[in-house]
Amino acid sequence: MAKIFTVHPDNPQSRRIEEIKTALSSGAVMLYPTDTVYAIGCDLNAKSAVERVRQIKQLANDKPLTFLCPSLSNVATYASVSDTAYRIMKRLIPGPYTFLLPATKLVPRLVQNPKRKTTGIRVPNHTVCLALLEALENPIISTSAHVPPDEIDGGALEVEAKAGMTQVELFDRLDSLVDVIVDTGEEPTYEVSTILDLTLDQPMITRQGLGWEAAQGWV
Repeated sequence: MAKIFTVHPDNPQSRRIEEIKTALSSGAVMLYPTDTVYAIGCDLNAKSAVERVRQIKQLANDKPLTFLCPSLSNVATYASVSDTAYRIMKRLIPGPYTFLLPATKLVPRLVQNPKRKTTGIRVPNHTVCLALLEALENPIISTSAHVPPDEIDGGALEVEAKAGMTQVELFDRLDSLVDVIVDTGEEPTYEVSTILDLTLDQPMITRQGLGWEAAQGWV
């Protein structure tokens, strides 16, 4: 059973953030809200936790995982950012955008695309996410909380992104799979981030999600 931490969405309590940070540093996997969907995540550098996230989502090791960073300068630590990519990202972050970029050596192999050596990075426009990133001082894995049905109750329950699922239902269905649940009182939304591939000579949008119209003007 997961431990639920009630956190104020606009003024997160420092004690709660510190408690969650301690859990993440110890290898916990959490369910938490972002500026797009609820996500499953962990400390980027906690290998066992990253492996659990992959297991929960039933992701093969060749499927890269997105992670959150607190700022553009922090992104440059984990990815090679060209001048063109920098200009685009500076215009769009923080916000609902995932940027595909060449990974640096600080990105664990378990997280990146093994063939392309790329990674997906976001800088969220979400107070609690940013507070957790600042406290942890490491990026946080962020993969949408859509769990294959056979991971829960032998297939009896299905957790997919669908309109109408409440926060209570989401928490209940993922309670046995994660260690920590961050409760800000926010109801789930099901609009995903827009993905921009910045590894190409001509950057392009590869998935239209929240804010894609604004992004279109910069690629």
